[in-house]
Amino acid sequence: MEKAAAVEARLRHIAQDYAPVAFASSLGAEDMVLADMILKNALPIRIFTLDTGRLHPETCDLLATAEAHYGQRFEVFYPKHTALEHFVRAHGINAFYGSVAARRQCCQIRKVEPLGRALAGCEAWITGMRAQQSATRQGLPIQEFDAEHGLEKFNPLADWSEREVWAYIRTRDVPYNPLHDCFYASIGCAPCTRALAAGEDIRAGRWWWENPETKECGLHSRVSSALPTDAPS
Repeated sequence: MEKAAAVEARLRHIAQDYAPVAFASSLGAEDMVLADMILKNALPIRIFTLDTGRLHPETCDLLATAEAHYGQRFEVFYPKHTALEHFVRAHGINAFYGSVAARRQCCQIRKVEPLGRALAGCEAWITGMRAQQSATRQGLPIQEFDAEHGLEKFNPLADWSEREVWAYIRTRDVPYNPLHDCFYASIGCAPCTRALAAGEDIRAGRWWWENPETKECGLHSRVSSALPTDAPS
């Protein structure tokens, strides 16, 4: 697969040009593709994931399966328990259904703050985002500057289609979340993720009670300092 070889080359260049570099994996289909490339090529790229405390059991099981499959541990970062306890006591266990502001605050505690700790000391980080995933990701570049964390950010699969992601997984026997076989396209926290109905957008199952333009958790703030998707990495 020509595009797979191109992404592997991008990853090698990133690992050569930046140190340390980390890959933030949500254990979604795209992220399993990148993890497979990183681990099979023994690239010096840290792989970490965020355990929000509200993940699907299938997602936790996939983490264990992936670690056994590749013979390597993924780093796991958790929310600070004091901040989480305060939020739940003040607003309730499912406050995120009440307003966009409450949902974003929950994401801030469970995802954004742990991400900051995970990226501390890095020169660059890698994500599995694709431009076709949602309205908020249209025009997603392969490389951009993450002003929030002060480091380079790479989206090596930005120009991939969903079909190409699954072709890679199927042909290389890559572990993946079984919820994908149950019409879950984008998988996050269990209360904020549902299966898709026929014809729905790939991100329709995330925060389905919100408008499409608000459907990001804060992990991926878009900035103006970006390179186009066909830029060399």
